[in-house]
Amino acid sequence: MTIQESLNKLFSLHTFGIKLGLDNTLKFLDYLDNPQKKIKTIHVAGSNGKGSTSAFLASMLTEFGYKTGLYTSPHFVRFNERIKIGNREIPDDFVAEFVEKHEKKIDELKLTFFEVTTAISFEYFYSKKVDYAVIETGLGGRLDATNVLNPIAVVITSISLEHTSILGETLEKIASEKAGIIKNNVPVFTGNLPDQAFKVIERKCKDLNCNLFRLEEYIINRTDSIELYTEEIELDDFSMPLRGNYQKLNAALAGLVISKTFISDDYEHIENGIKNVIDNTGIQGRYEYFHNQPDIIFDSAHNPDGIKSFLSEFSKDYKGYGKKTLLFAAMKDKAIGEMLGDLGTYFDEIRVTEIEYERSAKIDDLIRVAGEKGISAIAERNIDDFILGFMKNSPDDCLVVLGSIYLLGEVKSRLQNKLA
Repeated sequence: MTIQESLNKLFSLHTFGIKLGLDNTLKFLDYLDNPQKKIKTIHVAGSNGKGSTSAFLASMLTEFGYKTGLYTSPHFVRFNERIKIGNREIPDDFVAEFVEKHEKKIDELKLTFFEVTTAISFEYFYSKKVDYAVIETGLGGRLDATNVLNPIAVVITSISLEHTSILGETLEKIASEKAGIIKNNVPVFTGNLPDQAFKVIERKCKDLNCNLFRLEEYIINRTDSIELYTEEIELDDFSMPLRGNYQKLNAALAGLVISKTFISDDYEHIENGIKNVIDNTGIQGRYEYFHNQPDIIFDSAHNPDGIKSFLSEFSKDYKGYGKKTLLFAAMKDKAIGEMLGDLGTYFDEIRVTEIEYERSAKIDDLIRVAGEKGISAIAERNIDDFILGFMKNSPDDCLVVLGSIYLLGEVKSRLQNKLA
């Protein structure tokens, strides 16, 4: 089986959609002799910031000299981006051989794309004898396919209203789903959570005898800086390659996890993990400049809290731009109206598009929702030509491509080929 044939097989499993529950995952992992039980892991969940926090954790562990696996989702351009050791993606051959070898069992269990991909990551990390693996949840936590681990630490980065039709319509219900990854006697670390969500996490930690570390108890949050102070380390002037105060919070949360889990006072390796996160993990799509003058910015904000975080940074620059254009796409289960309402006042022109994905909101629906917010949105059906044309605009102009990681991935994949 070639890599393309194996990927075609994997992507065909999207037919089974999102299937929450662990029965089939556990059966498949048992068939594989449970590789997830043979690796040391840090398990990360959250509504926003879980990808960045996972990357900071993996980068710090790499700086300490550990062979570190990183499993995140979704990918931007290549499937292999989801599964890395250091900044090296899983080889095509491993993916192809895995799918070919286990295709019969995959079909027998009617596994989903995410269930199989999760199993591939565990098998790969075990086969390569990683020292640690940082594992990001897909959707929720309790019934997520990754929730088969006995990790050395659990991290919950943030909780906001998302996927309400699946996870619940209140912060408490969503927090309960995220808290499902908490295990007996395993330390738990939380980012800045709403009080009603934190109380749910706190109760779960008490029930399971877990030490709970709340980020806000260890930081001083200044206007343009975050200072982290624990019994082990002091970080008050760290270099950040990713823009945004929210990214400093993600980095500080990762530093707290490492210092407390490993009882480490080696602040230099933690600082280097922050500074070198892009080189160590290849993280992308976080206030990423795809082109300069005119500026084209890619950002993976995909829910209201993510949009607010993006705008907190964009607001520092937007008055200095000439024409400001937004290209927006979103999944249909997101709070589209709220997101567009927040974005509308910052852009002179809003263009909406859709992507080739079953959960994508349609252009007509985006235009209708925008209209309900008093926003005039323009349909954009030829994304590539529009962005390539924008590159010839005035150097003072700015285009923000935002709203879905799937949009960024689709755009980057095609543009990189056309610009090569």
